[in-house]
Amino acid sequence: MKQAHSEEKPNVVQEPYIPFVENASYPVRSGNAVRPLVDSAPAFRRICEAVEAAQVSVWLSVTFWAPDYQMPDGRGTLLDVLDRAAARGVDVRIVFWRPNPESSGYGQAFAGTPADREWLATRGPRLKARWDRAYGYYCQHQKFWLIDAGHPSETAFVGGINPTYGTFEPGHAGIGHRHDIYVEVSGPSATDVHHNFVQRWNEASERRERDGTWGGGADEVMAFPDRISAARGDILLQMQRNVYKERYYGSQPTPGGKPFGLAEGERTLLEQYKQAIDAARRSVYIENQAIPVPEIAAHLEEALRRGVEVVLLVPAEPEGHVREYRKNPDKRSFFEHMEALGRYERFTLAGIAGPNGDGGRGSIYVHAKIMLIDDAWATIGSCNLHSNSLYGHTELNATFWNPEAVRALRGQLLSEHLDRDTSGMDDREALRLYRTIAGENRRRGESGDFAWQGLAFELNPAEYGLELSFLLT
Repeated sequence: MKQAHSEEKPNVVQEPYIPFVENASYPVRSGNAVRPLVDSAPAFRRICEAVEAAQVSVWLSVTFWAPDYQMPDGRGTLLDVLDRAAARGVDVRIVFWRPNPESSGYGQAFAGTPADREWLATRGPRLKARWDRAYGYYCQHQKFWLIDAGHPSETAFVGGINPTYGTFEPGHAGIGHRHDIYVEVSGPSATDVHHNFVQRWNEASERRERDGTWGGGADEVMAFPDRISAARGDILLQMQRNVYKERYYGSQPTPGGKPFGLAEGERTLLEQYKQAIDAARRSVYIENQAIPVPEIAAHLEEALRRGVEVVLLVPAEPEGHVREYRKNPDKRSFFEHMEALGRYERFTLAGIAGPNGDGGRGSIYVHAKIMLIDDAWATIGSCNLHSNSLYGHTELNATFWNPEAVRALRGQLLSEHLDRDTSGMDDREALRLYRTIAGENRRRGESGDFAWQGLAFELNPAEYGLELSFLLT
């Protein structure tokens, strides 16, 4: 089938006051459309719709996967959804992460073990797959889907949601749920997701191993995109990556981009986080699975000194290693920067908790990886603010500059967390309201009153990682 593309032209973009990263695999491109998809049920519902409408191809990257995870609305498992697409003649390809011995047990990976391959054989799927390792104890952490790559219906989904936990439907936020987000991207920047997939597929570490591929044609080398996809909107967007050095060696440029020597590694996301925070004039809103590493926390403190409002939403009950760090005097510095942020009136550290059915509340795990600045700039993807994501994992985010889209996303997120409509407020006023409601909910919780306004409640930065005794989990 002949591919339809826009004419390839140099992508000359005037840099906004929140800068983009110049030295990166992918350029900033105009002409995109974005659609944030908040929480797993809405996100996977929309992704399934796109898969069901796919005409040519469905390609995805999977880090963690539970084979029995159920997609929304009775669609069955992930493989059920993909099998139906493949049966229609759609080219279905997956890049799975294969853990190293030092990273085994880090999440529920589909590593292509003999048992995994035997299970695949019993299903007889028509998909093609390759397995890909990361360096040492790091992982291939990118999470994206690409529909109809290189064709007029091309659509990408980039985010952090794994098909491993129960679906989370907004408005039904109970104990045990996870809060997360994807963003749907169509337009020229989808070309860069296409390029990223081909690069990873062609250089997947296990491609020459007997158990490193699956399916007829999985040993073939894919062609890189050669044209920029047509404009679908008016949003300025840059696909951004972190990649560990010597993981991939190719330097094939994306259409309209410059050659990038990936053998030296890429830290576009780390640089973007720092540059964006440094440029903030009014507000920084973050949802992340981890508290920021000291390097990022130092930039947040500088923003607070400038009078910027900062809200950081994290898991109220973090992963076990954070609690272990609290008990280890040698890890004291891990928390010192967070505690320093807590001394600023304009800083709010918060978690979210939903009704548990017994009159109390249970923590909702924050798995999102997003940042919004000044109601003007946002990034959504797989990259956490912890050291693994910033210095070792392979990551992918979609970063965009558009006040209308960012303001709408901020309103959607705060409506879920505060049960208040903040669409008529500016960003600073909305984050001050966040601080007020979260603080009041904390005080109510400590007194045994769980009739909260929304879900958000204040956390004490000096005690983060300790047990929350007032939550009935």
